[in-house]
Amino acid sequence: MASAPSNKILRVGVIQGGKIIEEHHLKHRADVTIGSDARNTIVVPASNLPASFAVFEHKANQYSLCFTEKMEGRVRVGDADVDFASLRSQAKKRGNVYVYPLTDAAKGKISLGEVTLLFQFVQPPPEPPRPELPPVVKGSFLAGMDRLFLGVLAASLVLHFSGATCIALRPRPVERELSLDQLDDRFARVLIPKKIEEPKPVEVADKGSETKEEKKPEKKEPKAETKPASTTASKADIQKKVASKGLLKILGSSGGAGSALEDVLGGGNISGDIGNALAGAGGVGVATSDMLGNNGARGGGTGTVAGIGDLGTSGGGNVDLGTHKDVVVKGRVRDSTPEVESSDVDPQAVARYVKGRLKAIQACYEKELKRNPSLKGRVVVRFTITPSGRVGTVEIEENSLNDAVANCIRTYIRGWVFPFKPEDEVPIAYPFVFSPASG
Repeated sequence: MASAPSNKILRVGVIQGGKIIEEHHLKHRADVTIGSDARNTIVVPASNLPASFAVFEHKANQYSLCFTEKMEGRVRVGDADVDFASLRSQAKKRGNVYVYPLTDAAKGKISLGEVTLLFQFVQPPPEPPRPELPPVVKGSFLAGMDRLFLGVLAASLVLHFSGATCIALRPRPVERELSLDQLDDRFARVLIPKKIEEPKPVEVADKGSETKEEKKPEKKEPKAETKPASTTASKADIQKKVASKGLLKILGSSGGAGSALEDVLGGGNISGDIGNALAGAGGVGVATSDMLGNNGARGGGTGTVAGIGDLGTSGGGNVDLGTHKDVVVKGRVRDSTPEVESSDVDPQAVARYVKGRLKAIQACYEKELKRNPSLKGRVVVRFTITPSGRVGTVEIEENSLNDAVANCIRTYIRGWVFPFKPEDEVPIAYPFVFSPASG
């Protein structure tokens, strides 16, 4: 028999209860199975069929009908209808299954108990058009947007673009060059600053006088003639007042050896009896108008003297105030071999470097030795030498002196820079012994 043409496809309809419940157009040529298994081409709950049975078998681009002795049906061959009983003689038996090849004109009916299959070969139906929604349902892009938002957006775009266009099309102003006469005065003041006048020197009054007097506004003394008797009385009063004030009171005080001047000049090696010291002075007193000599009158005008008279002295006595001698304090510093905790640094090299700087450490000790002449003791300083040669951490490991000496030494050691540079930090403990120098 001729094989079915390749352009036709197998059409299978499933009838159950007198109604077509399924219809299959098998566009892809393959075996057609039926049964209760979900992987079958046609799934039916038929009790007289196995779970899966190949009703149509596809081999060599041709379908073949497969049936058993228990199955009933009819197939149109040419112009005649042949049942399965007559078709068994023409079919090829394979086990308990009969296989009959079908042509493109074949069609038939297969009864499988409750289910009946109708099959035939037909032209493939045209592809159905893709379903499309009507324009009313689909709408448009603008229909899905807010109209108020679109209006504001359009107005904003028009405003911004129109403003930018106006600015771009506007001609640029021509810059005028101004002459110096047209410049504003404030620019002229900046360019030509005013000359700063130097302040005049202020005369400072002489402050060497023993008695400080507040400046008072000058008053013109009236020209008045005084009687000789009143002039003599006023001079005597002035001399008496001046003699009882300030230094003149001390120098002119009475009271022998225990006077106020002895309290002022006391101390040191000064003699206790001030009377003997002043024995050679030919007298200390307040100068009178007769002793002024050619100095003239003090103050203004031509009237009588209203100021303080000069202090006149006579005689050649000497005052022995004693001799003050500064006490020179010296200390002695002895250093020992340092403890170096690394072979990278030579202890003798460290000792030579420190010996050249013992004067500064001795100065720290002598500064405190002036306050405490019996100060002596031992200070051990532990410091580290960094790879750059500088001193790292500085700590006072032992201190039998006071803290001032230790802090001074620590501050000075922090500034040391050694000529050798170890590979790693090297701890060093350096002892110093301090004692006052004899003599």
